[in-house]
Amino acid sequence: MKHIIAIISAIALVGSCGIYSFTGTSIQPDVKTITIPYVENKAIRVNPSLSNDITEALQDKFRKLTSLTQVETDGDLELVCEITGYDVKATAVTADEVAAQNRLTVTVKVEFSNRKYPEDDVSKSFSAYADYDSNNSLDAVEGSLCEEIIEKLCEDIFNATVAQW
Repeated sequence: MKHIIAIISAIALVGSCGIYSFTGTSIQPDVKTITIPYVENKAIRVNPSLSNDITEALQDKFRKLTSLTQVETDGDLELVCEITGYDVKATAVTADEVAAQNRLTVTVKVEFSNRKYPEDDVSKSFSAYADYDSNNSLDAVEGSLCEEIIEKLCEDIFNATVAQW
């Protein structure tokens, strides 16, 4: 019985603090809304679906892991992102000086604003990559690589903004 009371007390104590949740976010209780506008693609090399895919992935992540209401404009939080890099480079070279493996890297510049707590604002670039065998063309593997990269980027952006890791 003492264990049950201790567990209930601990849950009540953590819940009463108001800024912690079981998803790892640290959002103040008076912050209720977020604006995540369309992610612009300003990279020299452009993947036509990448902007939309990143926008949707970020919106989904915040919808699933927070209780924030997403609004079109003037949210308590605002997450403005732009793709600044979309690059392919060789990462492994054979003895014949031929690329054995290539790396697709996507870079996203993030401006995160917290209108109620400006000390939580974040301005930072995030990069994520995925490697693929050079026997494959980028066109053949681009879809699956981008899914993997987008997942990594969204996790990093989420952690740096509302999880504050």
